[in-house]
Amino acid sequence: MLFMTTAIGIIANPVSARDIRRVIANATALQITDRANIVLRVLSCVKACGVGKVYMMPENGGIRHHVRRGIDRAENQGLKHFPVLEYLDYKISGTVEDTFRAARLMQEKGVSAIVVLGGDGTHRAVVTACGDVPIAGISTGTNNAFPEHREPTITGLAVGLAVTGKVPSAEAFLPNKKIVVRVNDQEEIALVDVAVVTERYIGARALWRTETFRELFVTFADPEVIGMSAIAGLLSPVTRLDPGGLHVRMAPEDEANIILDTPIAPGYMRGIGVRDYTAMKPNVKYRPSISDGSIALDGERELSFTRDDDVSIELIPDAFRTVNVSGCMQYASRHGLMRVNQKINA
Repeated sequence: MLFMTTAIGIIANPVSARDIRRVIANATALQITDRANIVLRVLSCVKACGVGKVYMMPENGGIRHHVRRGIDRAENQGLKHFPVLEYLDYKISGTVEDTFRAARLMQEKGVSAIVVLGGDGTHRAVVTACGDVPIAGISTGTNNAFPEHREPTITGLAVGLAVTGKVPSAEAFLPNKKIVVRVNDQEEIALVDVAVVTERYIGARALWRTETFRELFVTFADPEVIGMSAIAGLLSPVTRLDPGGLHVRMAPEDEANIILDTPIAPGYMRGIGVRDYTAMKPNVKYRPSISDGSIALDGERELSFTRDDDVSIELIPDAFRTVNVSGCMQYASRHGLMRVNQKINA
């Protein structure tokens, strides 16, 4: 009989959290050694749950070296704390193409889930290319609205419990919304927010000039996050599981009906002028209210448009799956999945 080893993928972005918001805001940069330690924590936890193999995205940032050293140290002590680790084999470009390619290859190799270390942009890149493979996010970027803030040890445990079938699929995974943006024949996605700004040029990509903000579309609105989605969250919260999103129209402060003090980046508070806001319905195509400008996806400007372009913005429900970390750990507690030995009656 052929024995199939449960495998997962890990995509760790060595250069997330290096945009202009790191200059203008009071954010900290996560060091390479910290990222490697997160990977080691995840590896140890998925191994404890029965995951036998892990594929990782190759990179030249130094994560690989520190992870290898941690594994070698454990093996030299006779410890079997880690699964078999294999790096994908392709030429590193140092661009987002590395993430796209890693996600596609991991899907082809049949991984049961992909753990992502990065910010909103990294997670968006993985979802773009991973097909129907569920993801689990770990925050290591500048603005981290999509990946929930949680100790990576718990994320690793939940992933291990989910992919090995110890937690039923109905409780182990959650559906997620996304927004599809089309400019003529070009199509891009956003996991959290789409912002329309008056600037035509892409420039530094990250959004920070609040006076240019004109429109915002979000899949969920959480008042506990930072970035563009914080605007929506402070106006009218929308959960990840709600069927729709929120549409916010912004304006210069002298034309606004509401001035909202908003954390646009870590420690970076700015007043945002809001004209009005309403529910964003799923499967309905919206069009920008301005004729010329650019569009930011999850906080980074990606597309520009003019009055001659065909532009649409659409919320898609049940677009991809994530590991339900909280649900997995609650199930593990209720069903005693982590009890190795028990001498008393529960």
